Amino acid sequence: MLKRNGRLMLAGALLVSSAVQAQGVAADGQQVAMQGDGSGAPCMACHGMDGAGNNAAGFPRLAGLDAAYIAKQIRDYNAGTRVSGVMQPNVDNLTEQQILDVSAYYAAQPVPKAQTGGDAELLALGEKLAKRGDWDNYIPACESCHGPDNQGVGASFPGLAGQHGNYIKQQLNAWRSGARHNDPNQLMTGVAERLSEQQIEAVAAYLGSRQAVAAEGGQ
Repeated sequence: MLKRNGRLMLAGALLVSSAVQAQGVAADGQQVAMQGDGSGAPCMACHGMDGAGNNAAGFPRLAGLDAAYIAKQIRDYNAGTRVSGVMQPNVDNLTEQQILDVSAYYAAQPVPKAQTGGDAELLALGEKLAKRGDWDNYIPACESCHGPDNQGVGASFPGLAGQHGNYIKQQLNAWRSGARHNDPNQLMTGVAERLSEQQIEAVAAYLGSRQAVAAEGGQ
């Protein structure tokens, strides 16, 4: 009986150890953000130490995004299912633990304040698309997948509120052209193909003007 209990305790300890190993350590992720994988530019060169990104350059905000979503995107770059001449050479040597760590680090960073203002008519069109869609053209509302106020749902549907407008436009055009295709069941490809240039401009402006709320575990 004692021997059996000892084996059960050991098995339980191993399971706990595996679970701990599967978690990212934000403190270790800061080092990855500062130094990268040793073969290219560090994460902070484009995304900043605070994960705020850069709208003018089209570098996305990472601060407050779901850690599992960030980790999935890095894995997709490494697997070639998402393509970027900038990202791939800078993450291709990261270990799985480093991917988890840097994802946890950026997820834990405080969400920056959204940039409000802009053309009222354009923002109104963007709000309509984000909240109600355009069913005459088979375009669902962004919220139907990305959650209430587009704050994100888990690893598959990132928060869009407060993301940089230039990055959102860039990605919508990438889905529309087929350059990006790592979304669940090609959902974004179908939506992006039906959006007009004006609608892309509008929904990007509106989503960028909304204040993001950090994903669970963020700040």
